[in-house]
Amino acid sequence: MKFRCPHSPAVGTGWIEGWRLTFGGEDIGWEGALATVVEDPTDSVFVMLYDVMPEDEGNLDRWDGADMGLYSKLRLRVQTLDGEVLAWTYVLNDYEGGMPSARYLGAMSDAAEKAGAPDDYVHNLRNRPCS
Repeated sequence: MKFRCPHSPAVGTGWIEGWRLTFGGEDIGWEGALATVVEDPTDSVFVMLYDVMPEDEGNLDRWDGADMGLYSKLRLRVQTLDGEVLAWTYVLNDYEGGMPSARYLGAMSDAAEKAGAPDDYVHNLRNRPCS
């Protein structure tokens, strides 16, 4: 985010309850399946929250392929230590399935750890199957 959205500060972390992290669109990804979230009442996803400035929003949309229809932006409720907030997330417009590359999964795991995700969450992320 520091490079894609240099004007948009991190504002905290939280959990998207009732959703789970998964991967999909393996045949459209550059090195493998791409991260997304899907509804799942038994799970939750750890997230980092940013105050995305208007001058950075277009860059982020282009980076994540929202401007090409690869991802859609969806507004979800995020549980934080300060209460519930609404936040935008990107949801893949493709099938669920496939494996992410080891490099992609490693970068996601490192980012979750740096953001303060619980040890078991990071451990499970690092140990997901990958190509």
